[in-house]
Amino acid sequence: MATLRYVRDPGRTPEARPGLNCTVTSLRCVYATDPAIHAALLPAPLEPSAEPHIFIQHANVAMHVSDTDTVEIGAATVGVKCRYRDTEGHYVLAMPMHGEFVVISGRERFGEPKKIAEVADMERDGNAIRTRIARHGITFLEMAGEVGAAEPTPEPFTEYFFCHKALPRIDGEPGFDGPVFLTRLNWERNYESVYTVNNPEVILRDSPFDPLVDVPVEQVIRMQLAQGATRTSGQILAEIPGENLVNFIHQRFDDTNVPALDIATATPGIAANG
Repeated sequence: MATLRYVRDPGRTPEARPGLNCTVTSLRCVYATDPAIHAALLPAPLEPSAEPHIFIQHANVAMHVSDTDTVEIGAATVGVKCRYRDTEGHYVLAMPMHGEFVVISGRERFGEPKKIAEVADMERDGNAIRTRIARHGITFLEMAGEVGAAEPTPEPFTEYFFCHKALPRIDGEPGFDGPVFLTRLNWERNYESVYTVNNPEVILRDSPFDPLVDVPVEQVIRMQLAQGATRTSGQILAEIPGENLVNFIHQRFDDTNVPALDIATATPGIAANG
């Protein structure tokens, strides 16, 4: 008898995996950006929150994919604070990841805009902490600060992140082959410890592939070091018109030939801070 691993035996259904349990150490930051830029980043039907905030997390993650297997990765998430109907969360602007496995599974299953990246481990020297995120040899994001006092341990809570599942047209024309779905990631947090990070710093550098520098840092609101458990899952919220996403989807594919949107900002001339 031969074994063919390209095909699943229809008589043997694998056990469903509705969620993934992880152990996470993360440097979490929120910064304020220009309100006009903040609003322009959000495809309908997502709406900007009252605060023009950007969320950044760099995490060292141990993914417990089974009772015996654990995959350790470096991962970052950049989100735009927003709401969908009555739920407040973040639209995922970027998700640099270390490792092919997590990039493929996240993009195809949840619609996450993951890309393979050089996600360095957190550097810790006494209380000083620093992280670096790079792609194509360009370090486009750094965070740094000094780990300070412990904060009260929060009760378990859930954070929501919005993404899209969509297939760009096969002929290269703008649009999609098939429906476009708005998805939501549900990240259940159960932190064991949270520390304030003092003197927080977010440094953005120009990259044609990851132009986060176009979303400038006006003020760092807070930075924290958090450790504990996370359980991740997702769901489809709604089918949306393709035209809602057509002017945003190119960033998922490092397409640098798309003409950029000009924004009249409240602070003319604001630019990179690194």
